[in-house]
Amino acid sequence: MAATLTKASVITSAAGMRMPVIGLGTLTRSSEEKISDDEVGRVIDMAIEAGYRHIDTAYMYNNEAAIGKALKRWLDSGKIKREELFIVTKLPMVAMNKDLVEEYLLRSLKSLQLDYLDLFLLHKPVGFQPGEVLFPLDQNGYLKLDMNTDHVAIWKAMEAQVDAGRTKFIGVSDFNIRQMDRLLKIARIPPSTNQVECHLYFQQKELREWGEKHGVPVTAYACLGSPAAVSVFNGPKNMTESQLKSPMTEDDVVHIAKVHKKTVGQILLRHLLQLGVAVIPKSSNPERLKQNLDIFDFQLSTTEMGKLNALDQGEEGRKFFVSNLGKGYDTHPECPYPKCPEHRN
Repeated sequence: MAATLTKASVITSAAGMRMPVIGLGTLTRSSEEKISDDEVGRVIDMAIEAGYRHIDTAYMYNNEAAIGKALKRWLDSGKIKREELFIVTKLPMVAMNKDLVEEYLLRSLKSLQLDYLDLFLLHKPVGFQPGEVLFPLDQNGYLKLDMNTDHVAIWKAMEAQVDAGRTKFIGVSDFNIRQMDRLLKIARIPPSTNQVECHLYFQQKELREWGEKHGVPVTAYACLGSPAAVSVFNGPKNMTESQLKSPMTEDDVVHIAKVHKKTVGQILLRHLLQLGVAVIPKSSNPERLKQNLDIFDFQLSTTEMGKLNALDQGEEGRKFFVSNLGKGYDTHPECPYPKCPEHRN
């Protein structure tokens, strides 16, 4: 794959999806951080002008309407066609119920001002009790969980949305191999991707190998290690020294960047692409947006890839874990994560 990577390169799935290997992530640092619609529109404008065609959002990001407004402006201008775009959004945890899948997909389509999605994901494997509050809490501050989350029934409802033409492809986010195996056994339309945390220190080798075998490629969020977001989500007191370390400061990455006359961010993204992973870095900086896309004019050597691969810390390198999703999340039978660091023994 590495030798033929170009700006037009796509990740393919067994279901027939062809997704641009690099997209724009649009998650803000925390659920409380709400940037203005004008700022969201500005970022979408800069991204499309720079050449991005894959845009990743979610119902729970609270920015679909602003993205939709910007997309409509571009589509109405005639400067870009709908089929040139690849738009991804996700079913929220409060809608992890077969009877709510269609309603929430229609909500997203309305906000995005689109007739169809390119890819619709289950945002997390854990379901919350339905309602308009995205993270519903009880009087003690614990998440109100739907302990009867039924992935099989929900997947059948997802497949019905493909049949109805509301989304071309369907997938998941943060599912583990056990959960993926269960879906594949019953799926008429297999998942087209599993979007998970994946970066230099947490390379998801087992999940990537499983995906290669079954035609379900990995899409990496936090692909640069999300140095600005990690402490906001988790709190430094909950993290080990290695988890606080940013891949952007890793000596080997810095050295390889100098050799190729590229930024450290470009090296980290290129590394993942050569592992066969799609990436969705987030930035609102116009220069960095361009840099993140400018990773197709060089190739990491076998030696360089080996050095970067060796920096994988496995599960110890995970930077986002159950504690950032709310109290009680890990009591759900479908919680895909190991215990967070403060509970590890």
